[in-house]
Amino acid sequence: MARLSIGEFAQASGLTPKALRLYDELGLLPPAHVDPRSGYRSYDPSQLARAKLVLWLRGLGMPLARIRVVCDLPPLAAAAEVSSYWRQVEADTAARRELATFLVDHLSRRDTAMADLSPKLELLSALRNERGLVREKNEDAAYQGRHLFAVADGFGTTGPEPGVSVAAIDALAPLDTEAPAGNVLKALGDAVLGARTAVREIVTSDPAYANAGTTLTAMLWSGTQVGFAHVGDSRAYLLRGGDLTRVTHDHTVVQSLVDEGKLTPEEAVSHPQRARLLRALHADGSAESDLHLREAHVGDRYLLCSDGLHAVIPEQQIHQVLDTASDPQEAVDRFTQLTYDAGAPDNIACVVVDALAAS
Repeated sequence: MARLSIGEFAQASGLTPKALRLYDELGLLPPAHVDPRSGYRSYDPSQLARAKLVLWLRGLGMPLARIRVVCDLPPLAAAAEVSSYWRQVEADTAARRELATFLVDHLSRRDTAMADLSPKLELLSALRNERGLVREKNEDAAYQGRHLFAVADGFGTTGPEPGVSVAAIDALAPLDTEAPAGNVLKALGDAVLGARTAVREIVTSDPAYANAGTTLTAMLWSGTQVGFAHVGDSRAYLLRGGDLTRVTHDHTVVQSLVDEGKLTPEEAVSHPQRARLLRALHADGSAESDLHLREAHVGDRYLLCSDGLHAVIPEQQIHQVLDTASDPQEAVDRFTQLTYDAGAPDNIACVVVDALAAS
């Protein structure tokens, strides 16, 4: 079939010629041929499927960098990326709705001063990071600071400890002393890009790390705002008012099958591919993190953990420990003991954070 002119291709795909020129510059949708003299662009009809996918993803509001990732993935993984992106949009919308409801409630009270809108919070936290009973070394890393908390689960390295997981968290660590007063998610997102670069540099420069990578789940506080960044299958949980919510969504093959209704959550627990990741920080340096923003409440309790914990402790037991532990230290100690009681087949990293009313 003959090539299409840029005008014909624009009409057939629904994209404008201006958009097509931009996508060519970005390497997202280059033309099949560019005349060396006139610069005239022409497209192959087989490119229409990709063009329409780009159009639909732009209709969702997906950033161009993430669209490039989706377009280059096989269908199952691409579907998982779209689902993950939309869950992020919904989570961010829900967080803004929660904040808006809070502001409407307080601003409706004429005697409430703006300075008193947000409760003052004090954070109490604890951390445990253990090798477990089976692994020869510990590739997990965890961070407990004043504003920043994180876990990372490294994999695939033949190099010395601690490996890429520590490099990822080290890239985030400056946020702990320079907590943003404004856009928490932007600061966290920029730091994750730095973590992605740090991991890629290690993996591409040292043969011992050629197949290495890491998950990353981080939480950044600024006042009552809590930002989350997540890639991989480490997790963040929130206990609020006795109810347990999983904040993050696993980037695994098994989770994508659950999302598509091909597996039940109960079947996923014992599936042989339950640890196979669709997204992580590794050599190609293209993994996008999920970013979420939430408004904290006094009494909230958060858990960040690697799959060495949540893969062996049932969720109802995670709920019970978080709901009954007197403080974060007791919670992480009990989680660690329960994991060892279950054989501790993997490394164990966990951080528990309580949001308390400032004294």
